[in-house]
Amino acid sequence: MEKNRKKPQASDLLAAFIASDGRMSILVVLLGLLCGTLIVLAVGRNPGNMFAALLQAMTGWDATRGVWNIRYVGEWLAVSTPLVLCGLSMAFAARAGLFNIGAEGQYIIGLTIAQFAALYLPKVPGLHAFLAIVLAGLGAAAWGGLVGWLKARWNASEVVATIMLNYVAYYLSRWATMQIPGANTYKTPSLPQSAQLDLPFLKDLTNGSTLNAGFFIAIASVLAFWWIMEKTRLGFALRATGFNRDAALASGIRANRSAVTSMAIAGAFAGLAGAVVALGSFGYGRVLGGFDNYGFNGIAVALVGNSTGLGVGLSGLLFGLLTGAQPLMQSRGIPKEITLIISGLVVVFVSLRAGLRMVLAWKRPLPATAGADGATAVADTGSEAPDA
Repeated sequence: MEKNRKKPQASDLLAAFIASDGRMSILVVLLGLLCGTLIVLAVGRNPGNMFAALLQAMTGWDATRGVWNIRYVGEWLAVSTPLVLCGLSMAFAARAGLFNIGAEGQYIIGLTIAQFAALYLPKVPGLHAFLAIVLAGLGAAAWGGLVGWLKARWNASEVVATIMLNYVAYYLSRWATMQIPGANTYKTPSLPQSAQLDLPFLKDLTNGSTLNAGFFIAIASVLAFWWIMEKTRLGFALRATGFNRDAALASGIRANRSAVTSMAIAGAFAGLAGAVVALGSFGYGRVLGGFDNYGFNGIAVALVGNSTGLGVGLSGLLFGLLTGAQPLMQSRGIPKEITLIISGLVVVFVSLRAGLRMVLAWKRPLPATAGADGATAVADTGSEAPDA
């Protein structure tokens, strides 16, 4: 029997590696960094400066001057927070079989509602910020749920609907914010301190960085994502619908309800990102002059994170690290666009994974199956089996 044992082929080993999403994500990140290194070399710069900038953004250690400043770590975590939340928005819908390209619009709705709540709700310390965040999440959930309802009621494409609603949210936000007394085409009056997410102990801990309570909201959201998807009947229904809608319907799962629910929860995650940016990064309300792109970048975060809670959290930290390292790279003579190239290449390599799976499945012969009489039958491929 030892002689008849078939040795694994290279294609089988590659297929097994590709099937492991976690290892594949690590591989594409390493490939992205490798390509970034080659590009830096091609433009005549030292790639060591690129990695020194990434190290400083992640740990606060400046290897060039031998100085340590934890403020850089705080800024890294602060910029990663909305990326994680928007990544969760995209990932939650994806697990239910929907493509939520409208996280940017849901983010804008959450940001706008948070600003109005900050300016007009009673200024009770603690309660004020809490209500602003809750209302932002609920408003964005309604905005996302609308897309799910259109999908369930008329089978409208969620891709088209969310793209159009992104622009509706953007222009609606601009118009509504400029109606606030004292607002101009750039900003509103200052937001009250009671509505802001600043935490003194975080500022002291990170040497005055912009890290705020939104970071804890992101952690809680990652845990909520995992619990809903993996530990509840709702999560099972959503995953079943995303895996095979027809089978889910046959087993009694209400796929239409799943579409509305998944898009509403996805919208809530993006709305929380908007609230965190509005109340944590600025001391005034903003009249948006363009997309902040957190929602669009959340698509890449979800893809690299394989649409899992922990994966999206780590992926958001990665993309936040690349963003936070941009000014440090510039100070070392490395073009900041290198981080954008690396981010784009990582997404491209992740996308190639599906193509590699298709190629391997096409090249691999179908396995033979043994019949009841012990004879070996060849799976039906549209042609007869060759004679023995």
